[in-house]
Amino acid sequence: MLVDSHCHLNFPELAANLPAIRQSMQDNGVGHALCISVTLPDFPQVLSLAENNRNFFASVGVHPDYEDIDEPSVEELIKLADHPKVIAIGETGLDYFRLTGDLEWQRERFRNHIRAAIACGKPLVIHTRNAAEDTLRIMREENAQQVGGVMHCFTESLEVAMQAIALGFYISFSGIVTFKNAAAIKEVARQVPLDRILVETDSPYLAPIPYRGKTNQPSYVKYVAEEIARLRGVSLEEISTASTQNFFRLFKHANP
Repeated sequence: MLVDSHCHLNFPELAANLPAIRQSMQDNGVGHALCISVTLPDFPQVLSLAENNRNFFASVGVHPDYEDIDEPSVEELIKLADHPKVIAIGETGLDYFRLTGDLEWQRERFRNHIRAAIACGKPLVIHTRNAAEDTLRIMREENAQQVGGVMHCFTESLEVAMQAIALGFYISFSGIVTFKNAAAIKEVARQVPLDRILVETDSPYLAPIPYRGKTNQPSYVKYVAEEIARLRGVSLEEISTASTQNFFRLFKHANP
């Protein structure tokens, strides 16, 4: 069995095709999926997916790309996370790729998410792009190691991965690891300890080869796992077993 540790099934590209998506998951041995929140107004949709599907879970958080919105308070995040199907805080973090200028608001938002995660005892789902140094610094300053979490859709160096692992975090690989021009990420996938690997789709985005450029879906996480198995010279079963065990070890509130 595989787990898609990060997907956006409430997005329009996928929400309209949920029965077919669920069937495809079953046909491809994908047993569970974590549906990720990116804004609080959309959180009810994410939570509804988890409430109405036994094998779906939810997170609550606000993505760093959303600038002109009300900032989520620590108290608000804690309140929304108080639900048995909400197993994580995020996605949160820093993104210096899409936005420029004074991004202190991003850093403050990230700190609020870490504080909420510690308060409610649920791990973090962290997004970082062109911001690894600040991301790790804030994680340390806010004691994110108290709850741990996952560095989702990892695209940084092995050094960054190992620093995150030292803070109790897992490294999640997406369809990017299947891309021919992703040599650096492939090397990270070879080197990261097996007991710290997760797999994801980030669907509807980043479809792996052979579906690159098309709409992604959770069943395609199989191709991510297959590529990691190939890179490490092990069986798909070994990667599937390890990544699934890692998911439920990290997300202790998830009921398999």
